[in-house]
Amino acid sequence: MTPSEGPYTPADRTGPGPEAAKGRSQVSSSRRCATTGGSATADRQKVRAAGLSIASNSLLVALKLVAGFLTGSISILSEAAHSASDLVAALIAFFSVRAAARPADECHHYGHSKIENVSGVIEALLIFAAAIWIIVESVDKLLHGQTIERLWLAVGVMGFSAVVNLLVSEGVLYPTARRTESAALEADAAHLRTDVYTSVGVVIGLVLVRLTGLTWLDPVFAMAIAVVIMVTAYRLIMSSTRVLLDEALPREEMEVVRRCVEEHRGDIIVDYHRLRARRSGSHRYIDLHVQVDEHLTVAEAHDIAHHIAADVGECLPNVDVLVHTEPHRDSDGET
Repeated sequence: MTPSEGPYTPADRTGPGPEAAKGRSQVSSSRRCATTGGSATADRQKVRAAGLSIASNSLLVALKLVAGFLTGSISILSEAAHSASDLVAALIAFFSVRAAARPADECHHYGHSKIENVSGVIEALLIFAAAIWIIVESVDKLLHGQTIERLWLAVGVMGFSAVVNLLVSEGVLYPTARRTESAALEADAAHLRTDVYTSVGVVIGLVLVRLTGLTWLDPVFAMAIAVVIMVTAYRLIMSSTRVLLDEALPREEMEVVRRCVEEHRGDIIVDYHRLRARRSGSHRYIDLHVQVDEHLTVAEAHDIAHHIAADVGECLPNVDVLVHTEPHRDSDGET
């Protein structure tokens, strides 16, 4: 609890009267309507981005499978498996962002936003599975050898794959994920960014095979790809489970909330404490206790609580704020 700054009396209070409170209530209502409209727009953007990811991954899976079987390259078949996991992840993201957009109901009072975080964990586990499959196949090729044919076809397909995934991840998914704070789209974008790195790695490995004749370089590069994939999966699991376990908001965001509330200390509130905050999907839930002059009416204390909640809502996006008011008694210092 932050100590209060100096004495506070009813004469010092500069809180609004009934007319000002009425005006502020009207402003708050319009702000909620605007937020609802913005949320609907964000949901549509997320669904469109996830749909584009499904289309691009479907194309790349088909191309890589054809190129992999024609060339006999384990790296390309590994990349086909990787893209297949990307496709499954894109499907999960598509359905999760639609489900997360559903409003709160009788059984889910806080909405369905955490579905996105659950999907992020599932996508990460799919990445791990793809990485393990790549390692198993690569070890088999190292032990029994392989023959790579139509090498330049393989290089062309992998180069095309890298360009497509770079455009979709960096041009569509990541910007939409940051703008809408979507955990599902962020995980999907991470999938595709990893695919860019691995596709470039496969191209390098195939070119080295062509130049040196050392076919064992192909499965070695495939295993290096698997390591990159597993690191990405680990990061996705950690970021998603933090939200599922109700970890507090990042320190920077908590400081924003504190500054916003402390602006009113000594003005319309005496002090505040029990500040708590968590994430659920792209939404933030914040609650705190504020101490107000004990001589205020219930209506005035209620107006102050709404005013602080609205101010915090201006400081951070997608936020639901609950403010509990307590009387501050100067006589005995008790609350």
